[in-house]
Parts: sequence; C-alpha cells; structure tokens
Amino acid sequence: MHSTYTGRFAPSPTGPLHAGSVVAAVASYLDARAHHGRWLVRIEDIDEGRTVPGAAEGILQVLAALGMQHDGEVVWQSARKALYQAAADSIAAHTFGCGCNRREIADSRLGLAPDGSAIYPGTCRDGLAAGRSARSVRVRVPGPGEEGETISFTDRFAGTVTQHLASESGDFVLKRADGFWAYQLAVVVDDADQRVTDVVRGTDLIDSTARQIYLQRLLGVPTPRYLHVPVVRNAQGEKLSKQTGAVAVTPGDEQAALAVLRQAATFLGLPPMQAASVSQFWQAAIPAWDALLRQRGAV
Repeated sequence: MHSTYTGRFAPSPTGPLHAGSVVAAVASYLDARAHHGRWLVRIEDIDEGRTVPGAAEGILQVLAALGMQHDGEVVWQSARKALYQAAADSIAAHTFGCGCNRREIADSRLGLAPDGSAIYPGTCRDGLAAGRSARSVRVRVPGPGEEGETISFTDRFAGTVTQHLASESGDFVLKRADGFWAYQLAVVVDDADQRVTDVVRGTDLIDSTARQIYLQRLLGVPTPRYLHVPVVRNAQGEKLSKQTGAVAVTPGDEQAALAVLRQAATFLGLPPMQAASVSQFWQAAIPAWDALLRQRGAV
C-alpha cells in the first residue's frame, strides 16, 4: 500500500454529524489507515454565514468518541482566506467579474448541472454590460473544441467519469456575491496545500470533481485520486442532511459508539464486525476495508 498516502475528512460545521456524514468519515478513515497513511481533519467553515456556533467542536468530539484520531493540527478554512486570494490572483487571466444575480441566471440558464445548479449562460464572460458592476468572480471554462473542454477522471469505485464543462457546468463561481470564497476554490487550494493524495467522500460531490480538476490544472497542482462512496438516504430517497431531518449522532458511551460504527460499516458493505470495543472495531474494520478494495480492484 501507499506509505505516502494522505487523506482527509472535511466536514462543514453547519450542524452536528449525522449518519450520512459519519459514513463519509468512516470511509475516509478506513482508506487512510488501510494504506498506512495520514488522516487529516479540515473544518470547511468558509461559508461563515451557514456556520453554527459550536458545531465544529461537536464534530471533533464525536470523531474522538468514535476512535478516529486525526494526524496533525485541525485546519480551519476561515483562517486561510489569504491563500484563496493568492490562488485567485494567480489565475486571474482565466476569470471574470459577473454582474448577474441568481434570478437573472435562472431566467436565462442553459439548463441544470448534474448537481442541480443552474448552468451559467455566459452573460458577462466577455465583459460587463454598461452600468453593471461585478457581484461575483467566475472561472471561464473552455468552450467547444477548446483544450480542456472535457474532463475525465477515474473514480476508484465508479470507474471512468467524464464531464463536458461548458455544457454540464458552465463558467462557475470562484468568489460569491456575498464575498465568501466558493467551495470549489477552497477545497482545491487546501488539498494541494495539505498534500492530500486521496479524496474519499460521498457521491453527492462527484459532479464537483471535474470543476476541481480544472482548477487544479489552472493552478498547476497535483490531482488526487478520488473515491466516492454512496450517500445515506432517508425513506423518501433524499440525501440525509439537516434539511431532510437527519438526526444528530451522539455516542454517549462506548456501546453507543460501536452501534454507530457498525451501522456505517454495514452501509459501506463490510461484514459484521465482531468487536467488544471501539479499538477492536477498527482492528477488524481496517483489514476488512482492505479486502473490499482488493475485491473491487480499487486499491
């Protein structure tokens, strides 16, 4: 396995951990430990308007109760704005100011991206209309026939994934109208700065990957390997989240923590873990994850 492996779990502190976010955490932790690598924790609080006070601390407490010990210091995106500004400045030739608001984009959109967002129609990519000022900053993606129009990558579970940026994403936001840096830029800068080699996360983010790879190429930083695991859904088929009624995970004692971990392991396709303690769970789960990877050819 890869001794230089560096993985990460990067929750947004918009609320407590729930079963869906625990699955992502467990998968990323298992993958890092199965590869004898490092496992980092990054708090993605760049969207300060949605940050819930105390949520980050609660997330770290739950991870500790579940026996997931991170390597190195916890990184907070809200403290890294200068890095994002420097990255944006370095690719300024590929960005433009956009004066459109959400309603204008929705009214003239070219369709919907796979993640449900409106595909930007290119209104301001050749300059702002008279009397308009920039509200956000967007990345200009390659058009039809231009180099980089199509982004392909190999997901360790899903296989080859291909996305046409112009038709499936459009020029995407780098800095939002509210002044906050966009997730796409922050995650790319952070993964590069922390030398992340492997990203393990939910399939709800697989459609963001092509945009992130495009930014990696513009910035001249390495592209990690990707593994997207299934997301937990509620009875209505909706992704489990705070908005869809997800219940907070609160492992009050070791037996409760074991129950949470076993549920996550079962969802990920691992066999039942015969463990009387959290430490015994990980001793059994890590080689089981290794075996699952080898079975799927996803090592």
